[in-house]
Amino acid sequence: MIRRLGIPGLVDVHTHFMPQNVLDKVWAYFDAVGPLTGMEWPITYREEEDRRVALLREFGVLAFTSMLYPHKAGMARWLNSWAADFAARTPGCLHTATLYPEAETGAYVRHALDSGARVLKVHLQVGGFDPNDALLEPSWGEIAEARVPVVIHCGSGPAPGKFTGPGPVGRLLSRHPRLRLIVAHMGMPEYADFLDLAERYEGVHLDTTMAFTDFSERFAPFPAGELPRLRDLGLGGRILLGSDFPNIPYPYVHQLDSLERLGLGEEWLRRVLHDNAAGLFDLPRLS
Repeated sequence: MIRRLGIPGLVDVHTHFMPQNVLDKVWAYFDAVGPLTGMEWPITYREEEDRRVALLREFGVLAFTSMLYPHKAGMARWLNSWAADFAARTPGCLHTATLYPEAETGAYVRHALDSGARVLKVHLQVGGFDPNDALLEPSWGEIAEARVPVVIHCGSGPAPGKFTGPGPVGRLLSRHPRLRLIVAHMGMPEYADFLDLAERYEGVHLDTTMAFTDFSERFAPFPAGELPRLRDLGLGGRILLGSDFPNIPYPYVHQLDSLERLGLGEEWLRRVLHDNAAGLFDLPRLS
């Protein structure tokens, strides 16, 4: 597909690399997630870290992220330190950081931005916090000013949280309309609501992570009536490839095949698989 589309490779904005002890806990969660989704969630790429990086290169991924996130206070600073080291020793990895509402948020977010963080990850479902928490307010302003994108899990899939859904994020954007937010999983299952936000705010993007796949279509189908808006936003630079690698219950290529079978055209695929994210992150056109 990469050769046929004439792109140098893939830019995947939603891949997970984190300290092994944290990743082990994430994998244990997915091993037990069947009751939430009604389906088992086997981890397809349960490999050592070096092998996972090598697999992405084999898939044709040129640039990727190390999405990681805290579930309690006191985690974010050391996760950011780990991620900075991982990016420094891993060509192609976009330096990733995260945050959590706590007294020191401002200090470590500022340090991450000053140290060259290219993207942040925020997980409202796992973290269980309101993005409008006053402890985060100064950092949102700095992130918006720095124009650093934030991949934010704010949709209510696979199970709703207290602060998921379009409401909390909509209130955040009303105060910080220049934020570059990348809504993870297309906002699954509130697809239409998050498409609305993308049309309202020019900094809002959506990533394709797990959307449109056979797995997700069984419990959160994308509404066919929204395909025209999906096409327009993709051609307009606002839809980005995401995969959730390695924590996916199917082969990596299935995400790509699922996007192609939408029938939105090769130009749309070129932009979603490479050009949109390459432009957002100002990446060189490498082969």
